[in-house]
Amino acid sequence: MKQTVEGQIIDIQHRTIFEGSIEIENGIISKINPHETKEKSYIIPGFVDAHIHIESSMLTPENFGRQVIKHGTVAVVTDPHEIGNVMGVAGVQFMLKNSRRSPVKCFFSIPSCVPATPFDVSGGVISSKDVEEMASSNQFVALSEMMNVPGVLFEDKEVMAKLACAKRHSLPIDGHSPGLLGEQLKKYVNSGISTDHECSTLKEAQEKLALGMKILIREGSAARNYEALKTLIKTNPDNVMFCTDDSHPDELIESGHIDKLVRRAIADGFDLFDVLKIASINSILHYKLDVGTLKIGDKADFIIINDLKQFKVQKAFVNGKKQYDIDETDNWEVKTESITDVNAFNHNKITTADLKKAVGDKVTVISLTDGELLTAPYTFCPDKPVENFESDVKNDILKIVYLNRYQNGKPQIAFCKGFELKHGAFASSVAHDSHNIIAVGCSDREIAGAINQIIEERGGLSVQLNDKAYILPLPIGGIMSDKDGKTVSTVYKSLYNKVNEMGCNLRAPFMTLAFMSLLVIPEIKIGEKGLFSYSKFYWIE
Repeated sequence: MKQTVEGQIIDIQHRTIFEGSIEIENGIISKINPHETKEKSYIIPGFVDAHIHIESSMLTPENFGRQVIKHGTVAVVTDPHEIGNVMGVAGVQFMLKNSRRSPVKCFFSIPSCVPATPFDVSGGVISSKDVEEMASSNQFVALSEMMNVPGVLFEDKEVMAKLACAKRHSLPIDGHSPGLLGEQLKKYVNSGISTDHECSTLKEAQEKLALGMKILIREGSAARNYEALKTLIKTNPDNVMFCTDDSHPDELIESGHIDKLVRRAIADGFDLFDVLKIASINSILHYKLDVGTLKIGDKADFIIINDLKQFKVQKAFVNGKKQYDIDETDNWEVKTESITDVNAFNHNKITTADLKKAVGDKVTVISLTDGELLTAPYTFCPDKPVENFESDVKNDILKIVYLNRYQNGKPQIAFCKGFELKHGAFASSVAHDSHNIIAVGCSDREIAGAINQIIEERGGLSVQLNDKAYILPLPIGGIMSDKDGKTVSTVYKSLYNKVNEMGCNLRAPFMTLAFMSLLVIPEIKIGEKGLFSYSKFYWIE
């Protein structure tokens, strides 16, 4: 099959824009012909997300792809770490299978930390033997984020076996080292780790770049680091990539995907060719992706946009096939996935008696900041000891609960500051990284109601407000829906609005809550045995 596309062609390699046409034959660019044309639209390489957990969109790879293709994304490097924590290798295989129906190219990295730390209890385990089998299958492009920093620094046998496996198979190794600097960073990098997407300051990113790491500028739903790192676009355009890491469906639909980063960078005055290189070419080269870069002999993976400010996608081609056209009705048939064996949920409902927590004259509290995954310890001093402390709304001290969903047991109870709820509670079975249940609220009755809604549905996001329950069911692994992006986004937005009614003004309250159990992000989180200190890398109470 032959086809021709005309427009203003952007050649990133030679930093030129010229009028012409692209001839496509059997999905490959066979000719690029410079000539005058009346077509004013621009043809550019499709965007690539260098690091994303598709599961965080709460969509399957197929339905995720249907959303991001509209924003010019033709490929993603995705880490199925989330479903791996729920279902182990079987969960990863589900993602691989479903991604074959996606309109975008999904390149998978091998989850390196399932569970994330020795202190987590997850539904699945991915061992070094599993990593070897996956690497040998030639279905993966990298070893994904090595979050077990102490395991690298102290040369844990299992961690080192996974790193060695990646090196044997010539797979790039992704990093995850928030705040790591100095000699410890050098040892971490020398172990073969080549990227980092957790930088929150320019100084940290510059030190990592100086040691040879490549920096992924992340702008997701909860973690937003573009503003802090954007000058790297000018100073290090060859060693920077764009990623979203975790994005909720409403943001994908309303704000966009990698295109939102491109728009911001152009609006900030950065060079067009540098920005487009960072948005596509750099990821393709680093991960050796089978994605075209708008050259003769390449796969025909490109997009047509209206202008160089808004980057509104008119058409998107993947392997020469038109996967999106703004002028054509979206008539994709919505398909559901068999979900009977793609979940793990084994906890009985709880009562308010399970949530009692006595406090004395001092309480260690998790203090959070909007737009950051980093937290800090905060000391709260109640007026007097309390046999069961539920909340102090006036001082924004709320009860936070962690409940293992894979086995019956007692919930872990602590307190947090930053959600600013005035009444009600909300909960989630999307809780990084083991995806147990996490909840926050103003009263034990409301917290128990929100948690029990999730247990009843075997996964979801829930809100308990004025004795009424609202839920977005997530039947696939307790972290994904079998519905299309628009449907999931609509229900999610209604839950977000309920949480907003309760007083919370966070931009992504459910995503923020989901990271309160991620022990590998500084400084203080909640997990299987209560509060955990990242700096001490152990339980503190």
